Amino acid sequence: MPTSFFIFIATVFGLVVGSFLNVVIHRLPKILEREWEFELASHIAEKSGAEPPPAPTPYTLSAPRSACPCCGYQISALENIPLISYVALGGKCASCKISISIRYPLVEALTGFLAAAIAWKFGFGLQAFAAFILVASLITLTFIDLDTMMLPDDITLPLLWAGLLFNLQGGFIDLQSAVIGAVVGYGLLWAAYWLFKLATGKEGMGYGDFKLLAALGAWFGWQALPPLLVISGVTGSIIGFALMTAKNNLSGKIPFGPYLALGGIVTLFFGSTISRLYL
Repeated sequence: MPTSFFIFIATVFGLVVGSFLNVVIHRLPKILEREWEFELASHIAEKSGAEPPPAPTPYTLSAPRSACPCCGYQISALENIPLISYVALGGKCASCKISISIRYPLVEALTGFLAAAIAWKFGFGLQAFAAFILVASLITLTFIDLDTMMLPDDITLPLLWAGLLFNLQGGFIDLQSAVIGAVVGYGLLWAAYWLFKLATGKEGMGYGDFKLLAALGAWFGWQALPPLLVISGVTGSIIGFALMTAKNNLSGKIPFGPYLALGGIVTLFFGSTISRLYL
């Protein structure tokens, strides 16, 4: 397949997937919250001998149809074309004219751009397909973490196993390095978490961060973890401090997942160059 044609196909595919990622980012935390609330209510009812709660109305990634959060207008297929529909509608709901968040086209554009970059770097093949799965997962985790301060196990754990399976035959790194990377990635942040908690009595990060770094270690190997953590830590410190200063709240919390994801994407494209420099 000609490279230019593959890049074009990858870009279009990335835009479409980006539209789906917007759905996952918005709905997955709500789905998990509904499940947790139902399980908790069922457990309380069982312990107290009360009537079990009614099953919640179905809410999945595919149902109900996407609708405007303000007026409930159901979005048609023609109004859901990545980027094009946003521009055609002037960034507003077709019914109530309330502004649509700029984040929706940004996620689509980011996914399309990174899909094109993957096609350019890896060419047609299994590496490109695997890299796109990784990037799509990292984009989803980034925006969910920004919204909820949560990195769902439903994404981080499959991502970890996918990295190990991909490297079973040396996809990006040999399997031994991948397994060690997963263990060390989890252990590093687990140790940092407990050292910080023992020193301050506060929790400095969540367990989802441990699992995400373990997943990145499984994809790139233990050798990639030092520069990946440097990239994540430096960007997180700079951007986090700037945001807290702007809000005049230096004690506020900032999610670390987006910076780990950024480190993972940088490693995907420039990891070999970075490794040569520091090794």
